[in-house]
Amino acid sequence: MQISLFGYLGTGAGPTVTDAYVAELAQAREEGFARYWTAQLPTDPDLLTVLAVGLREVPDIEVGTGVVPIQPQHPMSLAQRALTVNEIGQGRLTLGLGLSHKPVAEGAWGLPFDRPVRRMSEYLDALLPLLADRRVTAEGETVTARGSLRYPDAPAPPVYLAALGPQMLRLAGRRTAGTVTWMTGPRTLADHVVPTIREAAREAGRSARVVASLPIAVTDDVAAARAEAARQFAVYGRLPSYRAMLDREGHAGPEDAAVIGDEQDVSARLAQLRDVGVDEFVALPFAPDPEVRARTRALLRA
Repeated sequence: MQISLFGYLGTGAGPTVTDAYVAELAQAREEGFARYWTAQLPTDPDLLTVLAVGLREVPDIEVGTGVVPIQPQHPMSLAQRALTVNEIGQGRLTLGLGLSHKPVAEGAWGLPFDRPVRRMSEYLDALLPLLADRRVTAEGETVTARGSLRYPDAPAPPVYLAALGPQMLRLAGRRTAGTVTWMTGPRTLADHVVPTIREAAREAGRSARVVASLPIAVTDDVAAARAEAARQFAVYGRLPSYRAMLDREGHAGPEDAAVIGDEQDVSARLAQLRDVGVDEFVALPFAPDPEVRARTRALLRA
């Protein structure tokens, strides 16, 4: 199982968000991590622009978007930007896509949140041909795209979906490189995510990878870390898609999903994720204590 890092924009040290990201990406590379994932949050700077700078400044490490929401951008626009970033990075971009949440899509953007599976499927109808061949003719109920891009030499990035429900997992298995999960524990991965996406991929004559991301802290003060996880990640206990994954696992809140404990306990939790079929674990070290963060990163790169 590959182990990668996750971080939000602005978590590193630097005078600007972009400088902080470059510093964090460089540190991850120096520590030996092969990939660094970052989310596009609604209030953050444009993620793909920041990734382009990071890829130009920091060689020998891959980056992933975990994830970019599809609603506020047309697939032709996203294809242009993703191909540009991947050319700058010489093929080091992984493009994770997802649907945002109803309060953001409808409340902030004024965009519909209905028919999510159809919307994502039709988005892929437009995006994937543009990435692969630079041409598309796709007419759907929610997404239409016609035309071409003049960008012959840029490599196409692999596309992953933030898929949690069965229909979205089957879509990911049939048409993309895999899924990126968040707040999803080993029981749900073993009984729901892994078999659903892998069966759909087999039926389509392809393979699909499972990328699982969770908060993590290597510490002897488990109670304090759990309290911090409950505080930092409280919103994920209220958003319906993540709440459903927590309920499947029998978790009361995000603090139960977080990987917390001493080196032995955390290593056992990581081995469990590997054994249920996770191909890549994306760790989000979340503790504010620098010593805990250092212990966590040391175990992850061991």
